[in-house]
Amino acid sequence: MNKFILSAAALALSTGFAMGQDVVRLATEGAYPPWNFVNDAGEVDGFERELGDELCARAELNCTWTTNEWDSIIPNLVSGNYDAIIAGMSITDERDAVIDFTQAYTPADPSVYLAASDGVDLTGGVIAAQAGTIQAGYVAESGATLVEFASPDETIAAVRNGEADAVLADSSFLQAIADQEEGLMIVGDPVALGGGVGMGLRESDGELKAKFDAAISSVKEDGTLNAMIAKWEVSNQW
Repeated sequence: MNKFILSAAALALSTGFAMGQDVVRLATEGAYPPWNFVNDAGEVDGFERELGDELCARAELNCTWTTNEWDSIIPNLVSGNYDAIIAGMSITDERDAVIDFTQAYTPADPSVYLAASDGVDLTGGVIAAQAGTIQAGYVAESGATLVEFASPDETIAAVRNGEADAVLADSSFLQAIADQEEGLMIVGDPVALGGGVGMGLRESDGELKAKFDAAISSVKEDGTLNAMIAKWEVSNQW
């Protein structure tokens, strides 16, 4: 998922992760299918739930899951409320100045526009994006009028009710909506943004990062990761 966030709160002192503790706490947004969502049973589900469980098993870590709103997901990591983010977070220089990242577990997913008609003005119209994402940054510099919303669902609602001409987000998120909802369609050309998606960790947690990096390498090497990417249709394969 191509997302960007910087917060002054994220500059707070890190609590650090002690490898001797019993549980590694994973945080995701839980609102961006098929990457991550909360299912009818109230459980975290999706590509990143399946991948995260597999990585924890290979790293021999006992992991638990929690959800956190996107706009505070990095500050709450730095504050010690959990130990790692696995939430479709694109690796960017801006984020890397605040937290650390594992190697990427998916290539960048192309961004696309979703609109209610094929004739919308993507360069001069009103374009919705989730706040704090790299799509929002791209729209702000494109010449279009940016309207930001806190959640992915709100960006889609803005297109439905005419508040925005289109929304820009990851193809894997918007294509499913276009396929399922009559009257909404993908328009324009794909936009290449971001440099891949990785797990976010506190900069002090080098040992935990090394464990997850080794596990990611393992699922890449034996084909498990590509099988998950194909199953959930989240990105191009490695």
